[in-house]
Amino acid sequence: GLGIDCRFCHTTVEVAGNAGLPPTYTCMTCHSQIWTNAALLAPVRRSLAENVPIRWRRVTDLPDYVYFNHAIHVAKGVGCESCHGQVADMPLMRKARSMTMGFCLDCHRAPAPRLRPPEAIFDPQWHRTPDTPSPAALMAHYRVGGRNLTDCSICHR
Repeated sequence: GLGIDCRFCHTTVEVAGNAGLPPTYTCMTCHSQIWTNAALLAPVRRSLAENVPIRWRRVTDLPDYVYFNHAIHVAKGVGCESCHGQVADMPLMRKARSMTMGFCLDCHRAPAPRLRPPEAIFDPQWHRTPDTPSPAALMAHYRVGGRNLTDCSICHR
């Protein structure tokens, strides 16, 4: 609800296979000012006071035999909401989509309608407008295609 860019907390999402989890001091950048006494944030305050990293609970956990790389999805125009839902509207992060093989294959079979212009990848309020480049134009812009995205080796390595 505050309009914080995903990359503020997930600093490696554009350059690494995982999105990264923030260190406590990143959380406290905001939470030293807002919700300072919220019971929910007691573990964060304790982490900072004791200088012990937060043990994050995974919201989405893929099996070990699945290879997933956040950076390539972001680089190819896939917005965060495609998999994570409307995070900006979640008071507490929750799993919004079922990360099954079928879910991934649906997108890999037809990625074009899900692609966004580069400036909209991290925009949680983005919606396609008449000015949005066509799905075909976005496929060309991101050079998606020329490779079978449903080959087993794309996700299973």
